[in-house]
Amino acid sequence: MAVTEPSLRKDAERNRQRILEAARELFAERGLEVTLNDIAHHAGVGVGTVYRRFPDKAKLIEALFEQRLQEIRALAEAARDDPDPWRALVRFYQQALEHQAADRGLMELILGAPAAPDRLAKMRAQLRPLLADLVERARAAGQLRADCEPEDLPILTLMLSVVIDAGHQLAPDLWRRYLAIVLQGLRAQPAPPEPLPTPPVSPGNLDKVLMATWRPRRG
Repeated sequence: MAVTEPSLRKDAERNRQRILEAARELFAERGLEVTLNDIAHHAGVGVGTVYRRFPDKAKLIEALFEQRLQEIRALAEAARDDPDPWRALVRFYQQALEHQAADRGLMELILGAPAAPDRLAKMRAQLRPLLADLVERARAAGQLRADCEPEDLPILTLMLSVVIDAGHQLAPDLWRRYLAIVLQGLRAQPAPPEPLPTPPVSPGNLDKVLMATWRPRRG
């Protein structure tokens, strides 16, 4: 029996998603130096299938970046629906960091790949208005300190991304402790602080976490 065109399209889309997921996993583990052959093997598809979908690695990186960008945009749009401005801002910020913690190759995908300035410009164009809306609503409600600007959050994210990466093996939730500290500092009128959600690293592991900030992730 002949295979129908819709079935072929479904198979092609399934293969495409398998390739993108394999690329995401390998980029997180070994960085952007992995080859399309590595990705094909990890995805369990033929090398020819990968090259038909993505003739070169740059196109695969672009497709993966676009997928991740739209996921983060969806988080920001969903957060705007929360009627509480502070909760909306915290919700987006926490979910964006959870997204990054689950996909440790995300920052390298954005900053380490060729055409990084173009990607940053595209990300800023799509996310900055949404982020500005979350920030301005929280400031207007008197919940966020008046001198906090939308551009502060990407810098704070960069700071916390170091903790995400360094603590990945020894303390994968360590970043949540420092997120709680950051959020306390962003409040316009900080309430008595709640207990931090994650314990600090033990004295015996502190040096290992610090060293992990300088050790390459690949290998």
